[in-house]
Amino acid sequence: MSGLNNHDGAKPTTSAGNGGGGIRMTGESLLRVVPMVLSVVALVIMLKNAMTNDYGSVSYSDLSGFKYLVYANGLCAAYSLLSALYITSVFRSSASTNTPTMTRRGAWTVFFFDQVVTYVILAAGSVSAEVVYLATKGDVSVTWSEACGSFGGFCKKATVSTGITFSVVGFYVILSLISSYRLFSKYDAPTISSTAASSYPGNKQDQEMAAAFPA
Repeated sequence: MSGLNNHDGAKPTTSAGNGGGGIRMTGESLLRVVPMVLSVVALVIMLKNAMTNDYGSVSYSDLSGFKYLVYANGLCAAYSLLSALYITSVFRSSASTNTPTMTRRGAWTVFFFDQVVTYVILAAGSVSAEVVYLATKGDVSVTWSEACGSFGGFCKKATVSTGITFSVVGFYVILSLISSYRLFSKYDAPTISSTAASSYPGNKQDQEMAAAFPA
């Protein structure tokens, strides 16, 4: 009977811890779905960004910076979906054991790809922002004339797509912090043994005393 009582008494505590882990993982999955949707929106806007008028025609494909933004957002959307599914599967597969957690290998994998995607999408936003700026202001030193006066609609769509891309960067900064915390929290902090600690002076005064009166 005592064993049964102990088992019943321990169960609520484990479940409570489980609920917190489940909520965190569910929240992270949602955080990964949002940038997926935003990346698709930015990608579609840029793919449809073409304009023809009396001054000529222009398309996103004419500018390598905008083409890179399309590829980067496509990569980000695909990874966001896969990582959200992975996070969800980790929770579901471990829910039966009441220990919703991720292995170190899984944590390293998510951490690594979070970092890669963050820098890829940041580079895409930065390059596209520079192209939009040059199209709006021009740059005489590189013989780049202002074009948005003639292709205003094209520039507006490019600006919207670039802005959405930077919002994706914001989400991935948060996700990178989450994956970093999850990874490094799996490692114990370095400890100093009492013997090693006693061999080193704890403050400046102790250091001066140790130097004046060597053992």
